Amino acid sequence: MEDCRVTECTRCPALVDSRSRIVNGTGPTDADLLFVGEGPGANEDEQGEPFVGRSGTVLDDALRTAGLDRIDVRITNCVRCRPPENRDPTTEELENCRGYLEREIAAVDPEVVVTLGKVPSEHLLERSVAVTKEAGSLEEVRIDGMPRRVLLCVHPAATLYDRSQEETFEDAIRQAAELAGISESEGGQSRLDGF
Repeated sequence: MEDCRVTECTRCPALVDSRSRIVNGTGPTDADLLFVGEGPGANEDEQGEPFVGRSGTVLDDALRTAGLDRIDVRITNCVRCRPPENRDPTTEELENCRGYLEREIAAVDPEVVVTLGKVPSEHLLERSVAVTKEAGSLEEVRIDGMPRRVLLCVHPAATLYDRSQEETFEDAIRQAAELAGISESEGGQSRLDGF
């Protein structure tokens, strides 16, 4: 699935200037769950992997609580280059990177796409989203012509700034595991389709 990796891109001059590298998605290329964040931050830009800072720790903990392991899920972002000063990606930047994201979603073909935060939720649903109110809702949307199940979730960082979001976040991660047919009783293993 090397065709999902972006090795060179100069579509967004501001992002090219602020990045030290392109941060591609990580995890199995046939994962049942695909988590989509907004874009790389400083830690991600430095290490070349999505969700490796404090938000990544929160995500890892919630995955473990739901009976999942980071190595069992795919994690990517709407944009693959760090926006300057960690600002939100612009509409143009999101559009410039959209084809890469669609290609990755098509290649992984997950059971469920989980959006982590407002930006990826709005980007994939193509509407405004009140993410704290809508977290945990499942929608079927067409992404690049294919119907996909998209589960809305608050960003893991929301739990760092607002403790009341912890339960909302963990409930959505647990729901994602159930939707993908992965449960705690199976020790984090994918379902075996009745065997």
